[in-house]
Amino acid sequence: MKASTFQTFIIGLLCLAAAGLSGVLYNQYKRVAELQSTNTQHLKTLDTLQRDSNALKDAQEQLQYALKDLKQMVDNGEQQANTLDPMLDQWAQEIQELRDGLATRATAADLTALRARLEQVEQQFHEHKTQPSPPPPPSATKPKKTARPKPVSLSPPFSVLSVEFRGGERFLAVAPHDSRSLMDVRLLHSGEQFGTWHLKVLEPNSAIFAVAAQPDQTVHLP
Repeated sequence: MKASTFQTFIIGLLCLAAAGLSGVLYNQYKRVAELQSTNTQHLKTLDTLQRDSNALKDAQEQLQYALKDLKQMVDNGEQQANTLDPMLDQWAQEIQELRDGLATRATAADLTALRARLEQVEQQFHEHKTQPSPPPPPSATKPKKTARPKPVSLSPPFSVLSVEFRGGERFLAVAPHDSRSLMDVRLLHSGEQFGTWHLKVLEPNSAIFAVAAQPDQTVHLP
């Protein structure tokens, strides 16, 4: 084989090898580009999943805080309920005792007034019975005025504590006789009432009360 032919053969083989190598490199480059594109998509998907994961994590933390606050509110509500239940029972008992006491004292006051009126009527009856019948007076004689009975003094169903000032106005502080709680103290203004006793006038040293079917009662201030 001639030297020129051998060189041509070698050059042909080198060209074929270069062409083959170029094809392989092209295919590798194309494969790398595809892998890079796929990797980019995977990175985007991974970034989206990471954001979603972070959002879910934040939502989970917020739910945990909300659950903690709700549990604390429930615990506080139960604690307040456990504290208020005995107080409500005690208040209900005190209100019932106050009602019973007011009814009892009102009945005793009515009986006292009725007994006093009955004694007064009996006394007038005995006086009229023991006195001799006077002769009929002349027509020109003026009839004598009948003496008016003295008003009956009743015992109020409360104790007067003091006079309080609210907004420049005077209030009468009263409480039931057997009261031991500040919750039973009431401030009466002119026009208000305690049981059957209606405050008419609050004077400097006394209070005038109107009582049903009875003359006005004067209660001296402490």
